[in-house]
Amino acid sequence: MTGLEWLAAVASALGVWLTGHRTVWCWPVMLLASVLYGVVFAQDHLYADAALQGVFGVLALYGLWCWQRGVQASGQVHIARLTRHTLWRDTGITAVAGWALGLALRGITDDPMPLSDAGLSAYSVLGQIWTAKRYRACWVLWIVVDVLYALLFVQRRLFVTAVLYTAFVGLAAQGWWRWRHVVARSP
Repeated sequence: MTGLEWLAAVASALGVWLTGHRTVWCWPVMLLASVLYGVVFAQDHLYADAALQGVFGVLALYGLWCWQRGVQASGQVHIARLTRHTLWRDTGITAVAGWALGLALRGITDDPMPLSDAGLSAYSVLGQIWTAKRYRACWVLWIVVDVLYALLFVQRRLFVTAVLYTAFVGLAAQGWWRWRHVVARSP
């Protein structure tokens, strides 16, 4: 557990908390967290997770762009609804992409858990896309992904990050609850 891992954890938690509060400032904070965690994961040979941080950096810019277009007069963003078609299409494509990436990682890297690493990375990209598109369902996906990541990080002895991902489960549940009440009050 390094100072860099601590800093990355704090930035990540702040970014998720700001997302739950539907403020556009979550995206610059998550960009910083992505850069920091990219270094942490590369140092621990979790290559898919390190690459994922680069993708998260790009998605943070995309999220900022999307959210700036969805800001309401209150300063918070409008929440969009996920259709069943989009749900099934996106989760199916993500499963195939995660499996393919896992096979590639197994063949060309020393990743100790290539299928887990790749699958969680793929679904994290989907979670980030759904968050950028302001789908309330992103929080359910994040809860599942964060529980599984916490277990992976315990096994990899990244204990600060495992605690962070356990906290993410609580923050995701809080985000889902907060966004659910906003959707319920929408006309």
